[in-house]
Amino acid sequence: MAQSWRRCEKTVAGVRLRGGGLHWHHMNAESRPDRRVLVVEDDTAIRELLALHLKLEGFAVLPSADGAEALRLARTERFDLIVLDVMLPGLDGISVCGAIRRESANQDTPILMLTARREESDKVLGLETGADDYLTKPFGIREFVARVRALQRRRQRAEDPAAQTVPVTAGGLTVDPARRQAILDGREIDLTANEFDLLYLLATNRGIVFTRDGLIERVWGSDTHITERSVDSLVKRVRRKLEDDGSEPKFILTVWGTGYKFADV
Repeated sequence: MAQSWRRCEKTVAGVRLRGGGLHWHHMNAESRPDRRVLVVEDDTAIRELLALHLKLEGFAVLPSADGAEALRLARTERFDLIVLDVMLPGLDGISVCGAIRRESANQDTPILMLTARREESDKVLGLETGADDYLTKPFGIREFVARVRALQRRRQRAEDPAAQTVPVTAGGLTVDPARRQAILDGREIDLTANEFDLLYLLATNRGIVFTRDGLIERVWGSDTHITERSVDSLVKRVRRKLEDDGSEPKFILTVWGTGYKFADV
């Protein structure tokens, strides 16, 4: 994989870099893409390489090298994807991700995090903060493009009207797939795309036990490198938003040694 990354660096060396701060990378005017991506990476060569391949995937790319600037953009502009490096000058990527999920125009936008840190705890922290997927440097550009495509397929499935059915109500909680909305005791719960998908899947199958592998397949799809620990982190996030006491959940229950199920409430 290290050789793959070095090949990527050589590719970047052949790209003419532009100065003068932020600039949009577009396809030609006749085929201007509708999808927009925010790429937040302080390494110029990597940022330009990612922008190049995202442009080939049909995205209009807005690059940023600074966490604070990226957060300002995420709060005011709508994107279809955010690629976010963890190690950034000023405001780090974890803080940016958390702020985007709490208060921005991109609370449900897929976020792909990039990092040079390989420890599992770092990946879990990123996923718990609200990232949808995680890619560790060094990585090959083909894997990066595959992750981007997987996130976009997942988003398209979530927005497909044919896949939307009737709302589910249980114990004061209503989960409405048509509006992508969860309401608990009259209060709307802010959920990311993955959080909503997990909650809706479990709520529509009350009492049915799902293994962690089964949840990975149903929520993330089979084309991503999500671990069982990621499932636990996602469940923990949903519980924090639904439960008064996360240690004694009444909605999403742990089935020890197996996985999770939605309570028969």
